[in-house]
Parts: sequence; structure tokens; C-alpha cells
Amino acid sequence: MSEDRFHGLLIVDKPAGWTSHDVVGRVRRLLGQRSVGHAGTLDPAATGVLPVAVGSALRALEFLADATKSYRAEITLGLSTDALDIDGRLTQRCDVPSLDEAAIRTLLASFLGPGEQIPPVFSAIKIDGTPLYERARRGERIEPPKRPIAIHRIELIEWQSPDLSVDIDCSKGFYVRSFARDIGERTGSCAYLSNLVRTRVGAFDLCDAWTLAELAEAPLAEEWERIAIAPDATALGLDVVVIDPELVVSWEQGKRWAVDSVASPGPVRVYDSAGNWLGIGEITVDDGRAELRPRKVIPTAAIGTKEIH
Repeated sequence: MSEDRFHGLLIVDKPAGWTSHDVVGRVRRLLGQRSVGHAGTLDPAATGVLPVAVGSALRALEFLADATKSYRAEITLGLSTDALDIDGRLTQRCDVPSLDEAAIRTLLASFLGPGEQIPPVFSAIKIDGTPLYERARRGERIEPPKRPIAIHRIELIEWQSPDLSVDIDCSKGFYVRSFARDIGERTGSCAYLSNLVRTRVGAFDLCDAWTLAELAEAPLAEEWERIAIAPDATALGLDVVVIDPELVVSWEQGKRWAVDSVASPGPVRVYDSAGNWLGIGEITVDDGRAELRPRKVIPTAAIGTKEIH
């Protein structure tokens, strides 16, 4: 980590036909360093917001995985594919139901709130250590277990039979491909996801995003602080603890110490009194005594003064 030159979060507008791993590889080549990763995998056919963490931002990337997300989804009724999206193989043709806009709005409203969803068989979810897509490609019959999800908002953009366009705000773990399948089933038909744009991940939306072409043309070395978002932005949902200067060495050595109960138990962002991000700590409480212990320490060479949010 100490050899890394760049630290921060890039919001990339993933192009169609690229895997999320392809995007990470491209950013690695543009920056000339390997410490690059992403949160919230997007399918190759999808476009839109892909958070890419660079350098010390990787230390808190896991906390972005829990963020809510937003999508613009286009769903086509009357057809279904094995992958539930446009990249899949056509498996079924169905009659398209005759539905007016009022019926569509009622249907969409029925999905609001917490619920359960069956993930696609072509997904990276692992069962017994093997990704579902590998088992599906081998022709195995798979019944993925239901997973808890939630739809916080769903808005009808357009219904022009057989094509439906909606905006969705949802929880982590939500598969828009499965939602398309479920739309088809609830209308007595079938459906697949014909286009998908992710418009938001947590606090970051499409207006924050850079295309790969823009990044390739940008003066990354000279204007990195303008282009990238501060590394601690990956964990803005966590409480903040500020430690005194004399405790910074103890923090870097991995020591724990008692603290006032100023934060809830669990992970916290830790800063020094100058506003430098020191990493992620953990508040534990035992018999009413709160302690702070380092969980992910940012090397001194990687920190910079940033505003604490």
C-alpha cells in the first residue's frame, strides 16, 4: 500500500459489453498500480454507476456493498431468456397481457416494501463454494434459495406494450433480472430485462461518473484530487471517532484503549485531530466499558487531510 501513488474513489460509468472486472483492469492500467477494486458488480449488458476504489479506499470498500441502489430498468414482456436479460438464450415465448397504465401502476405498487426474491441461476452467488453460473453452464438443475430484499421506491416511466420502463430504488442483494422475471409471472406471461442502467450507489449517482474514455484523456496525476473522491467516502455511513495526537502511534501499532461512549458499538471511521483519515476501527462494549480497536489501519504515507462528514 505504501508504494501506491493514487488513493480515492472513482465513480465510473460502466459501458455495455464490459464486465466489472474489465473496468478494474482498465483503471489499473491507466493509473499504473494494482490496488484497485470495485463494489456492486454490474452484469456485462448493464451500464451505469460502478464505484471503483483505489489505494487506501480499498480498506473500506466493504461498507459500500451495503448501500442502497437505483436503476432505470427496461423490461420486455412476452419473451424470457435463461439469464433473464438480453445476453441470455431465448427460452420461452408468451402471450403479452392486455394491461392499461392503471393496471401496470397497481402491479408495480405490489412490489413495494420488504420481501423475498429468487436470484437468477446465472449469478455469482455461491452454493457449497461454487458460483451458480458455473453450475448452470454445466446444465445442472438449480433452485437458488430465496433472499430478503426491499424495494423502497418504484416509478413508472413508460408502458408501451410489450415494453415497460421503470425507476427503482432498492436494497443490496436485489436482482433487477429477477424482478423482470417476476413481473412476467405476475401478469400471467413471461418477461426479461432488455436494458439496465444503474443510476446510483449510495450517495453517488450518474452525474458523478466518468466514462473510461474521459479517464483516459484526463490528467490523472496532476488533477487526481479533482477527479477522485476522498478515500473515506466508501464508509460515510459509519460514525466518526477523533483521536488525540498522542494516540496515533498506538492506533498504528494495533493497540486498543477505552473511549467515551460517543459512538454506537460497531465499525467507525477514525481520524486524527487534523482531519486525517486513519482507517476503520471497531467500538466494543463490555460491562458498560467502551473500547476502540483498530480494524483497518491506513498507512501514514497514504493519508491526507480531508473533511470529516
